[in-house]
Amino acid sequence: MQKINKFRAHPWHGVTIGPKAPDIVQVYIELVPEDGIKYELDKSSGILKVDRPQRFSSYAPAPYGMIPQTYCGQETAKLMEKEAKENRQISPDQKIIGDDDPLDILVLTEKIVPHGDIMMTAKPIGGLALLDRGEADDKIISVLEDDSVYSEIDDISELPWGILQRIQHYFLSYKKAPDTEDPVCRILTTYGREHARQVIEKSKLDYQNKFQSTIE
Repeated sequence: MQKINKFRAHPWHGVTIGPKAPDIVQVYIELVPEDGIKYELDKSSGILKVDRPQRFSSYAPAPYGMIPQTYCGQETAKLMEKEAKENRQISPDQKIIGDDDPLDILVLTEKIVPHGDIMMTAKPIGGLALLDRGEADDKIISVLEDDSVYSEIDDISELPWGILQRIQHYFLSYKKAPDTEDPVCRILTTYGREHARQVIEKSKLDYQNKFQSTIE
């Protein structure tokens, strides 16, 4: 007889990133474009919670969430810092730290996803090196596996410019109030599929370093 699990797996720790990572990853969706409230995974309980009402007109351009068993720590931050210094986007003495969260991911699809708190399988095609108050906060851009429109896209360079511009605008504005001058977030660069793979691998390593001894 099949054993029945009475308890739901924790979306961050109890679900795997997937056997084909970093080419194909599992994604836990927290937020969809129609949400007027920003939801976020409660990291202790694994329950989706209300983070805050959306005060301004900046809504997610696609289903948005996190990649299980990833963590933006020292290795992920070092990768962003190295690239930023090589491209002279930050000063030689500036340090970047991780934001201590799972790796964020946006999933492009032509389908309407009515709500979050679901799992998806997606193909990373690139990402944004987002610096949020000195913290590495990479945003992986992906496409829903087997999507009838987006699944043929393999790299962010193949996206229509208007879609990429919409994504960039969202992440630059979703934390910024209308009466503030200084930007909260800064996109250092937009990168393609191969660099996205590196970011995912570094976040997997950060997760292992942070949690391997504590997760059963």
